[in-house]
Amino acid sequence: MAESGKDIEKAKSILKQDGLVAIPTETVYGLAANAFSEEAVVKIFEVKNRPSFDPLIVHVDSIEQAKDMVENVPEKAKELAARFWPGPLTILLKKKAIIPDMVTSGLSTVAIRIPDHPLTLDLLHALGFPLAAPSANPFGYVSPTSVKHVNDQLGDKIPYILDGGDCDVGIESTIIGFIDKEPEIFRLGGIPVEDIETIVGKVHVKLHSSSRPEAPGLLESHYAPLKKVKLKDNSVLEAAADPGEIGLIRFREMDPAVPETNQIILSRNGDLTEAAKNLFSALRKMDEMDIKYVVAESLPEKGLGRAINDRLRRAAAVNRRY
Repeated sequence: MAESGKDIEKAKSILKQDGLVAIPTETVYGLAANAFSEEAVVKIFEVKNRPSFDPLIVHVDSIEQAKDMVENVPEKAKELAARFWPGPLTILLKKKAIIPDMVTSGLSTVAIRIPDHPLTLDLLHALGFPLAAPSANPFGYVSPTSVKHVNDQLGDKIPYILDGGDCDVGIESTIIGFIDKEPEIFRLGGIPVEDIETIVGKVHVKLHSSSRPEAPGLLESHYAPLKKVKLKDNSVLEAAADPGEIGLIRFREMDPAVPETNQIILSRNGDLTEAAKNLFSALRKMDEMDIKYVVAESLPEKGLGRAINDRLRRAAAVNRRY
């Protein structure tokens, strides 16, 4: 088990020595290393068993720090940063040479955001360098939203977890890039598309990649528990020959055909924000149940429901990488 606590000086010391620290953000817990050190960044890929072609997100403490690492910032990117940073929005920008190619998997763009968590912001202020930090879990598995989740899987591989409590948002950041200075969403996430469009107008949502991703977290099979997941519309939730064999993840209401002990409701009030916060915890709990597979209900395709459905679709993908 890794040591956990709120000791920023301890976390700072480890990171300055090219070590790894799990850090809290409003989205999920990240596995952090000095983004300027290739030696430190390599450790992230080794500990997560993450393929080298999957780029990382760089976390900074200010817009000014972000500008120091990129060639230019389109006007619409500035508008989005002014509105949503700190927060669950990652922006893809053309990188300067100061960002190692290992961080970006050889891509010319770097994914940057300012996390909205006081402990991690204090840490970033104290460090003076940015942190590369994908989710703190084995590659392909469900992202962690608590210290326990991190310790359950990486506790024997890292020295310290900065304990910031449970994550408020619960799903990863929205990733937005720019084609000819026009915004394009590469990954659905914690900022709904509708909110982004209030700032920059209509945006195109790009489908995820199944081979070489153009941004972090875009592989077809991802965010998956060990149990097989089937994604169904509410009208076709299936009844198994033995209802005890399946676990249900539903939006608002129980299904009378399946034992209540095998069901998790994401939000009884139909709150998409609450559902997003509970999603990854629900998938992890399903792995602890004595069931054969999981059936997850699709949520309304609006607001954060689109990002939740995106995670469920990828959890249901056949290919497993862990």
